[in-house]
Amino acid sequence: MFKPLDNQLGRLVYRQQGTLGAELAVTRSDNTLQFAFSTRTKKGEDASCKGVEGWMANPVDSVYIPVKEMLSNAPGFRSLYNARELHFEEVYADIIDKAYFPPLRGPADANRKTLLNLLEKTMDGHVIIKDEEFFHLSKQGKLEFSLLAEGLRKIALLFILIQNGKLLEGSILFWDEPEANLNPKMMKTVVEILLELQRMGVQIFIATHDYVTLKEFHLQTKNKDYQVKYHSLFRDTKTEDIRIESTDSYLLLNPNSIADTFGDLYERDLALALH
Repeated sequence: MFKPLDNQLGRLVYRQQGTLGAELAVTRSDNTLQFAFSTRTKKGEDASCKGVEGWMANPVDSVYIPVKEMLSNAPGFRSLYNARELHFEEVYADIIDKAYFPPLRGPADANRKTLLNLLEKTMDGHVIIKDEEFFHLSKQGKLEFSLLAEGLRKIALLFILIQNGKLLEGSILFWDEPEANLNPKMMKTVVEILLELQRMGVQIFIATHDYVTLKEFHLQTKNKDYQVKYHSLFRDTKTEDIRIESTDSYLLLNPNSIADTFGDLYERDLALALH
C-alpha cells in the first residue's frame, strides 16, 4: 500500500544503523490486530501477524479519503489498476470502489436526509453517475467532475458516501487534509457534517495542518461531543522519537505549531501596520 522500493516491507522501519524492528497494533472492543517486522523483512507474508482471524470475522466498514482527489480520474481507472502494475497506492483505487456503490434502497432516514440536504445546498446541486463518469447536476445542467473545482468534488464525495451508506453507524472515516483545495468558507459546512456523522456513530480520524479546520471544530463542538479529541504529533528534540500529546480541548493542545504559526503571522502583520 505504501509502495516501498521493490515492495520491501522492511523499508517502512525507521532508518538507523543495525537491524531494527517495528511493532504496531490496532485495537477495537472485540479484538487486537498485531504486526511485527524488521528492516530485514522483505515480503509482507514474512511479518509476524496475530489476530487476523478474529478481526476478519467481524469486519468494519471503513473509508479512507486521500489528499489527492480521484473521482475525476475514475472512468477506466479500476480496470487499468486491476490489470496492470501501477505506482498508485491502494487507497486511490479503494475510494473509487466505495464511490461507485449504488445508493441505499428506500428513503433516507432523518439524519442522513438532513446531511444530504445540507450538502446539496452547499454544492448547489447533487451527484449522478453515468457510464463510470461522475456528474454534478444543477440548474445550470450536467457538469462532469473533470470540469469541477477540486474542493467541490470533495463535498460531492461526502454526498456520495452518505447517500450510498458507506458512512453509517459503526463505520470509520479516515480523511487526510480535508482542507486541501477547499474554499475556506466551505470548511464550516464540512466540519458541521463531520460532527453530525460522529454523533450518528461514525468514528472519524482527521489529519490536518489547517488553522481554520481546527478552529471550526473548536467553535462547533457541543457539550455532548465529549468524544472529540485533539492530538499533536511531534518529534522529541532530545531523543528524536515521535511523541503524541492528546487533549479534549483545542485550547489545551500543546505543542500546537499551527496556532503558533498563525499567531506569529498576526503579530508580524500587526507590527507592520504599526510601523
